[in-house]
Amino acid sequence: LEKEIYSLAGEEFNINSSQQLGVILFEKLHLKVIKKTKKKTGYSTDVEVLTKLAHDHELPEKLLRYRTLGKLKSTYVDALQKLTNIETGRIHTSFNQTITVTGRLSSSKPNLQNIPIRKKEGKKIRKAFIPKEGHTLISADYSQIELRILAHCAEDEILIEAFNEGEDIHKRTALEVFQVLPQFVTDDLRSQAKTINFGIVYGMSGFRLANDLGISRKMATAYIDNYFKRYSGVKKFIDDTIEETKKSGVVYTIFGRKRRLDDINSSNANIRNFAQRAAVNTPIQGSAADLIKLAMIKMEAALQKNNMASKMLLSVHDEIIFETPFEEKDQLIDLAKNVMENVHPLKVPLVVNFGTGENWAQAH
Repeated sequence: LEKEIYSLAGEEFNINSSQQLGVILFEKLHLKVIKKTKKKTGYSTDVEVLTKLAHDHELPEKLLRYRTLGKLKSTYVDALQKLTNIETGRIHTSFNQTITVTGRLSSSKPNLQNIPIRKKEGKKIRKAFIPKEGHTLISADYSQIELRILAHCAEDEILIEAFNEGEDIHKRTALEVFQVLPQFVTDDLRSQAKTINFGIVYGMSGFRLANDLGISRKMATAYIDNYFKRYSGVKKFIDDTIEETKKSGVVYTIFGRKRRLDDINSSNANIRNFAQRAAVNTPIQGSAADLIKLAMIKMEAALQKNNMASKMLLSVHDEIIFETPFEEKDQLIDLAKNVMENVHPLKVPLVVNFGTGENWAQAH
């Protein structure tokens, strides 16, 4: 890749030097200057700039790939090898119970919850995580847990019906929001509906939705209005939760865990709006965090009760990773499905998806 970059540039230079790179791109190749910096180098060569320039020349595209690979190498390949325990041959993370405001577990030294998965290069990092000999890795991943908890908390009839009938919730939202017939729900419309579904949970504004979908703010606001017209229970839940939190200054998960939000009555609009979003998000994401912790506790008890050699290795958001002897594979999946899907009664079913493999990438 370095040789390709040098060839396209017509000379060798320090690829990691913004100053030298700026000279190559804008003075030698005469590419359009997108923006400048306040530093002596003058030219900005950040990701945004290189992404725009990649439409006009091959070199910026190669530079973006170089930076991606460099980040993966330094952050994961090099760093994780140094953290391998000499005695066990494994990498041991620390889980933090009280770091995140939502109650989710966080991971540190090293953070094993941010090992990349979305891109091809990132998946190669996960391939390096393997079970011990005679074992397989099993991923147990809650499906759309936050949207299911939203349906439960909001008591929205349409959402509850969709989940109880096993419908594709994003397709259902596309039908409701875009007001089209089922046969006209394209992959693109479903993807937009997915953005809206999760955006509502996090208090997404029309401005933010417009940016994410690449549409006008007016259209984005209309989509959100349509969503609330169809899912009126969700709208009522959001409004009621904000009003109740304004009065009490606290909000609760479905398990009774409390979060104080004194800023919800702040005179500063930005601070107040943030607290309002947190008030709505806490019963959803916070309850999901509580539920997954409860599932882990019950799974550990079930493994011991059944005298199984399988072990929980890692919790990554809505997913639990197990290391399981080959002969316990089917038993572990049956046990985890029963325990995790029945961990706590909700108005909609909990669904767990499973994956297995000889490495983490395969299992996920």
